[in-house]
Amino acid sequence: MIYTKTGDGGTTSLVGGSRVNKDDVRVEAYGTVDELNSHIGLLAEMLRQCQGSYYDELKTVQRNLFTIQTLLATEDEAIYARLPQLKDDDVKALEHQIDAITDRLPKLHSFVIAGGNLAGAQCHVCRTVCRRAERRMVTLSHEVKLDETIQRYINRLSDYLFVLARLAVVMDGKTEDLYIN
Repeated sequence: MIYTKTGDGGTTSLVGGSRVNKDDVRVEAYGTVDELNSHIGLLAEMLRQCQGSYYDELKTVQRNLFTIQTLLATEDEAIYARLPQLKDDDVKALEHQIDAITDRLPKLHSFVIAGGNLAGAQCHVCRTVCRRAERRMVTLSHEVKLDETIQRYINRLSDYLFVLARLAVVMDGKTEDLYIN
């Protein structure tokens, strides 16, 4: 059965069983990462058929986001210690991907207006949701200690999504819409 009715009163369970309000800062943080994960799933499907599609990279990102969601949803330190953890290598992998994509792009001298094509626009949606997830995690970090690796990963992910948005437009033979004032 998919419905439990335990959340009907506005509370939800964290990993380990403790209950909190559904608008708790912890729930806001992992819920926003969940939203990001869904948007990245859509992006991965949009890019699946493209040359150099980045589908596999995005699926790795989704798995890492599930790890982050689980860690953010866990307040019990003993349980947290037994869970899979994000590693510095995960952050370095994103940095490597950012560098590789950037090498394929023209130099940027102004702001980019979101869009260019459907995949590029979806990358920007992902990027802005990622930034919101990062802000929710900062708010949570005022109450609990967060793993710095998670915070670095989310920060790099928004950069990755930005360069991927640019690449999606360039690979499609389109011109980026630049903000020139």
